[in-house]
Amino acid sequence: MSSNSALQERTVKVLATAQVLNGVGVAGTVAAGSLLVASITNSETLSGLAQTSSVLGAAALALPLARLTGRGGRRLALSTGLIAGAIGSLLAILGGSDKNIYLMLTGTFLVGAASAAGYQARFAAIDLANEKRAKQLSFVVWGSTIGAVTGPNLMEPAGNLAESLDLPRLTGPYLISALTLGLAALVIQLFLRPDPYLTAAKDSGASSLPRIKTKVALRHIRSNPKTLFAIAAIAIGHIAMVAVMVMTPVHMAHVDVTLTIIGLVISVHVLGMYAISPLVGALTDHLGRLRVIQIGVVTLLSSALISGLARAGDAIALGIGLFLLGLGWSCTLIAGSALLTESVEPELRSASQGASDLVMNLSGAAGGAVAGVIIASLSYGWLCLLAAIPVAILGIWSLKIKAR
Repeated sequence: MSSNSALQERTVKVLATAQVLNGVGVAGTVAAGSLLVASITNSETLSGLAQTSSVLGAAALALPLARLTGRGGRRLALSTGLIAGAIGSLLAILGGSDKNIYLMLTGTFLVGAASAAGYQARFAAIDLANEKRAKQLSFVVWGSTIGAVTGPNLMEPAGNLAESLDLPRLTGPYLISALTLGLAALVIQLFLRPDPYLTAAKDSGASSLPRIKTKVALRHIRSNPKTLFAIAAIAIGHIAMVAVMVMTPVHMAHVDVTLTIIGLVISVHVLGMYAISPLVGALTDHLGRLRVIQIGVVTLLSSALISGLARAGDAIALGIGLFLLGLGWSCTLIAGSALLTESVEPELRSASQGASDLVMNLSGAAGGAVAGVIIASLSYGWLCLLAAIPVAILGIWSLKIKAR
């Protein structure tokens, strides 16, 4: 095994380990954050502010973390995002304890920095990869599976821990978050050496890659059809996934469906998103980036059809629909990310990747917000139909992009 191959293998293992810890920390705060906001404000209407704040934090910090990558490498950027997330968790605990909604939402905003670091970790996985890039990237995405499943199931013991420290029970998940995000930052700092981004720059013949302003990267994206398509694939897959996913529990709650059944449907969705991502990565390398994006489009359209026609109490049909929703998202994310990285010059990669994550997170936030309006004014079936429209447009667009 060559030295670079050994370093690449080690880099992926370190990133996947940090991603597991990151996932536990972030996923565990989603439900707790909504409940904590509701308890502070005595309003269920405002309960979505915690997740909205976190998503906006991820979007706002995507470009700053990308700039840090250009200045000091992946280790600096990823550890900064994770440490900011840990600090945010502590602020959320203080806000929850003092019933200070502003402090609490500031904390959830900073937790979004950890999410931004998690998204950029997938790009770090392919800084040194010369082949099978999508498969390498997918291993880091797969690391999110453990966190996404484990985090929410720690709410009960985390609440017990908080009570033992004389803290409000709902701040418990943020205690776990502060711990796991701090550990993730430590893993990155200690073991992500040598830095994959800086090593790639050195291997390209430069002592460091030049710092490219975001405006320059955006001009390049607009003028490069393949890069623009890659970012659109990532964003459209994300907006369709978020819009349908967040409203499925609301749709099911219209009839006599238990929270356990709703939770199972969402768990199946999460499995579709992450569990088989290595297979998606392998297919992306074997069939090509464009082909897997097209497979993702077909999968997302199938999901919209099955979910949109399902009755609110039909957990099996909705489970199948939501699994396909997660799988389609995985295809567009992994193949789109690989295509994005390969369609820009090395000096433009960190800025372009940051712009991609900014667009993706803003799309997710918009999708969640608009979905609520559609559900309130129309129906879940209409939501699925409307979510399918940009996906269909992406499919048509893909026919005009030359396969790589």
